[in-house]
Amino acid sequence: MRKIASKEIEEKVKELCMSANYNLGEDVIKAFKKGLELEESPVGKEILKALLENAEIARTEQMPICQDTGVAMVFVDIGEDVCIEGSIDEAINAGVEAGYKDGYLRKSICDPLTRQNTETNTPASIYYNIVPGDKLKITVSPKGGGCNNMGRVTMLKPADGVEGIKDFVIKRMSESGANPCPPVIVGVGIGGSLEKVAMLATEALLRPIGSKNPEPRLAALEEELLEKINNLGMGPQGLGGRFYAMAVHIKMFPTHIASLPVGVNVCCHASRHKEITI
Repeated sequence: MRKIASKEIEEKVKELCMSANYNLGEDVIKAFKKGLELEESPVGKEILKALLENAEIARTEQMPICQDTGVAMVFVDIGEDVCIEGSIDEAINAGVEAGYKDGYLRKSICDPLTRQNTETNTPASIYYNIVPGDKLKITVSPKGGGCNNMGRVTMLKPADGVEGIKDFVIKRMSESGANPCPPVIVGVGIGGSLEKVAMLATEALLRPIGSKNPEPRLAALEEELLEKINNLGMGPQGLGGRFYAMAVHIKMFPTHIASLPVGVNVCCHASRHKEITI
């Protein structure tokens, strides 16, 4: 059994919170550049140039890509042969608090009823997964409010089938407009249960842009949905154009014979997530 001190987890989470908010992934940078080639709208092209410049300033100056530094979403894969010395929940939340304080990141978490800010950006939204081995993988993904508000879950009838899924996703993105700060990534979950499908859509957002879905029928569906969403004509920042979505990513899970759950989770152009394996 391999032991990992909770203090080490705290320190790594702190670093990940800051790095995710300062350093946009290379897959996103490549997507912006590809969008510049595809975009037909002059305004859309200027927006993409501005996003590239903003990402470079954030990286070189080590300052937030966006003023909305988001909900701290933390995904943890815990090896079966790992023993955490201390409380992992407390360590993660302490790391988030320290990262947002020392990194000068906006603290956005509040009581949902009183709207009183917790002033620490905690508690973090933490999701655990038990996996084989003796390693601990931590992924921190700050999620902004504008794009998070555009997520939806529905329970379709099985008879609605694939066409029903397509209609729901395209309508959701059409109604989203400029709200999620496009160009976006569209995460789609299919199957499972009400709560499972929301997580599938969320996890789908962590897949690198440009990677191909290993399941051919889902890869084909992703390409079809991406084309249809971009043909809506909303473009970067919803001001018109052809590059509204950088990617559509789908995750699927078996479901009940009487159900067809579908979830959509949207990520803004600042697709922020960093990971480390201990």
